[in-house]
This record gives sequence, C-alpha cells and structure tokens, in this order.
Amino acid sequence: MRKLIVWDLMTLDGYFEGTKPWDIDFHNLAWGPELQRYAEQFGEEGDLLVFGRKTYEGMAAYWPTAESEDTIKAYMNGIAKIAVSRTMTEPGWNNARVVSDPVPELTRLKQEDGKTIFLFGSAALADSLLKAGLVDEIRICVVPVILGGGNPLFKPAQDQVPLKLIDTATTASGAVILRYEPAKA
Repeated sequence: MRKLIVWDLMTLDGYFEGTKPWDIDFHNLAWGPELQRYAEQFGEEGDLLVFGRKTYEGMAAYWPTAESEDTIKAYMNGIAKIAVSRTMTEPGWNNARVVSDPVPELTRLKQEDGKTIFLFGSAALADSLLKAGLVDEIRICVVPVILGGGNPLFKPAQDQVPLKLIDTATTASGAVILRYEPAKA
C-alpha cells in the first residue's frame, strides 16, 4: 500500500505563499545544501506527484524550461503527475494526466503497489485530502520569516486534526523540517 505525503514550505506565521499567487520568494531564505538533498530524495522515494490546478500550472510552466540541469529538474519532468482540476482537459506537461475527482482516484492509487505519492503545494487540495483521511504524512519546512499576510497553508476547519511528530531536522539557514502523521483515532 502506498503512502500519500503532503510537502510544502511555510512561513513561521503559516503562509505557503504571499498575498499574490506564486509569491514564494521566501523559499530562498530556506534553500541550501540540506534542502537540496532533501528535495532530491523525493525523486527516489516517490513515483507520483499530485497538484491542484494552480500549483500544477505554475510547475508545468517552470520545470520543462528550468535552467538548472540537476537531479530535481530530471525527476520533476520525468515522474508521473496528476493535475486535479474540473476545468483543465489537457495537462500539457510530460507524463501527466488530469483528474477531476481526486478522492476516489487517490484512494484507488494508494491501494496499488508503488512508491510514495507526493502532493506539493496545493493547500486547498491538501486540506480536502486530509479531511477525507487520505493523507499519511505531512512534511513542512518552516522558513524563518514572518510574512505578515498571504495564503495560509492550513485552512479553517470545524474539527481538530491531532498529529504525531515523527521527525525533525534543522538546516543551516535556520529552517526546520517537521514530519507529522495524522494521529489514529
């Protein structure tokens, strides 16, 4: 059985992007050798990436023509990808497909053999999959900055979601990588 892991960078005050879409310059405050190695491991650990439409469109616009020629670019362009959207019809990126209803599709995919399924960015999609009980782990890199406003990673909820800490790591830049799994009821 495969795991579904949510990965994102977040400011200390809880934002995964600033007040405008793709306002993620704060990522540069965390980037360094440790986060580079961490990101490269995703390509070894996973075999499928899932994105909400907005995140997918940004990734699809960036990675095929990214100037870097590193391991991350290679796996981002080569790995299987799902764009979750009710409006897109053609994914327009290598090895990708569009899914309009992610809960049954990811429920099915998690039952298959394979490597980890990663969801990058896509806070609204992550929220819906967490509420559906499909998220096995949340990995967050807390960037040492207070942004003061933007799009929160975690959306308002009626119920608490208890989490169990499974690992922490600190980078030279002062970023902290936290790994949690939803606590079992």
